[in-house]
Amino acid sequence: MIPRIAITGAGVVSALGCGKSENLAALKQCRCGISSVRYLETKLRDCPVGEVPMSDSEISKLLSIEKTLPRTALIGILALKEALEEAGLPLGDSSPLPLISGTTVGGMDLSEKTYPEFSKYHDCGATTDATAAYFGCFSYATTISTACSSAANAIGFGANLIRCGRAERVVAGGAESLSSYHLNGFNSLMILDRANCKPFDLNRAGLNLGEGAGFVVLEREESALRRGAKPLAWLGGFGNACDAFHQTASSENGEGAFRAMIQALACAGLRPSDIDYVNAHGTGTPNNDASESAALRRIFGDKMPPISSTKALTGHTTSASGSIEAIFSILALQHGFIPAQYAFSAADPACITPTAGGEKPLRHVLCNAFGFGGNDSSLILSHA
Repeated sequence: MIPRIAITGAGVVSALGCGKSENLAALKQCRCGISSVRYLETKLRDCPVGEVPMSDSEISKLLSIEKTLPRTALIGILALKEALEEAGLPLGDSSPLPLISGTTVGGMDLSEKTYPEFSKYHDCGATTDATAAYFGCFSYATTISTACSSAANAIGFGANLIRCGRAERVVAGGAESLSSYHLNGFNSLMILDRANCKPFDLNRAGLNLGEGAGFVVLEREESALRRGAKPLAWLGGFGNACDAFHQTASSENGEGAFRAMIQALACAGLRPSDIDYVNAHGTGTPNNDASESAALRRIFGDKMPPISSTKALTGHTTSASGSIEAIFSILALQHGFIPAQYAFSAADPACITPTAGGEKPLRHVLCNAFGFGGNDSSLILSHA
């Protein structure tokens, strides 16, 4: 078991809105943020997406930013600002404060405008550095890029820094914006649904891409108590595994997902029966949902807890999904509800049947984020 790590601040931006209050309201109302393309410059106008409901210029004005930054950095700053303000950290003191951010697209949106020249923010790390520079309070910043498990791995890495004594506090999460290259890449894999995605549904046809950012402030329990900070939740456990089954496809028995969840449970000192809700990776692709269902059945058997995928509301925010959905899990813990499965109508024997949602006191939530190559991660969040 890891020492209890408090989550003392959280900030989120997604297609459901800017900030936790807007996202919470949409989750409780099961209100979908996926729609036709509004801001992204793309020829794939028939692909529904989950866009953050603000233009780059609107975000820049809100944040008083005059220079041109990648959209990934802009939405990352929005989420990070909310997390830092809620945590009430003593910024600028002598304590090291690392920023661990997950992203894959980075500044691709700016490079698309200047190609064949690449933007100076093209690299994922440069986007993280630009985000950190806005605040000027981080002792160092680093980037994790493991596709759709990036932000979850950033949170796990941040917890490891605390566990081994390298930091008392860490800010971790991820940000990802949509780009034409991004959308075209998933289209080439033939896994985009031209209608709203339907995770775990018999008639699912693929995913909808989304964008967003989520960051949490992780803090050693003693540190949080010493400064009177009230934990939002505890990071109970995390696990990461890589089955390397295929570059993009998941294995039939969900081996990587199974191992990640087992590791997270062991790390938290919990049994499968202790889990009250699973925020599934649930992309809506035929392969992912069947594979994840196989892994879940291996762990929970016939005692399956309530499960749903919030990607049906936000789209798949790829590298940022792990932190965004971890914050959704924290909101579910705090407010005692299970997000309902949007757009589900027909059960598939190959998949678990997701929950209809509703109010329910929660103690422990398992949150999954699975990436290409079988780089699979799971987080366990516990009630404060």
